[in-house]
Amino acid sequence: MEKAGQTPKDIDLILGACGIPYQTLPATAPLVMQRLGFADGTAAAYDVNATCLSFLSAVELAASKLALGQASSVLVFAADIASRALPWEDQPEVAALFGDGAAAAVLTTADETGSGIAASLLRTYPSAYAACEIGAGGTRFDFHKDLEAFARHAVFHMDGKELFRVTHKHFPQFVDELLLKAGWDRRDIDLVVPHQASPLALEHMIRETGMDRDKVVDIGNTHGNQIAASLPTALDIAWRQGRIEPGMRVLLLGTSAGVTFGGMALEI
Repeated sequence: MEKAGQTPKDIDLILGACGIPYQTLPATAPLVMQRLGFADGTAAAYDVNATCLSFLSAVELAASKLALGQASSVLVFAADIASRALPWEDQPEVAALFGDGAAAAVLTTADETGSGIAASLLRTYPSAYAACEIGAGGTRFDFHKDLEAFARHAVFHMDGKELFRVTHKHFPQFVDELLLKAGWDRRDIDLVVPHQASPLALEHMIRETGMDRDKVVDIGNTHGNQIAASLPTALDIAWRQGRIEPGMRVLLLGTSAGVTFGGMALEI
């Protein structure tokens, strides 16, 4: 907020975009609103959950609210403590992929003509719904009637082969559809900011989509997969490193549990 020159009096919508919330009920956004010192009734606050694509989905929603005149300034935050539920005993190779992190952005209407979202796209492939999950914490398992099952499903589980199958089959076409919607081809892209699912997944994405490796932000080996905070953390690091400048075309890409692919074409 300080970096954006904003105070609580300027912001009228707060969107929580955590893959895993602070607690099941209520949403995390009202808690953040409270701790930031917002006065009661001065803004709306609620959560958007699309697991690893929560930030991108919240930005898409924020853009719609801004375009419709239903908000003038939107705060979007993502914060995930992956280390709380990692399968170190059963899948240590999976657990080692993750990291904790937090990121936030303030969105307002663009001052310059031509800057903004050129295209946004989400597509879901629910055939692989169970390939990536934490089963406990909702209504699926009864804590009182089956504590053992609840505890067993309170850690993260991933079927890497199933996720690879879906991604290999559909992701290149998804990227083509997003670029067509934006009116871009791969030569138009100045920078690719992906969700840092894993080093292997990132290499697979570069190979399958034909992206220029030098234009891809890669922080997986240093920060890990920070769930919903992963993509905005990579975006912030690219900005701090001077890799994003006015006039550039930036492509955000990611995948999430469910399974969903997401992308956004930004004109800076």
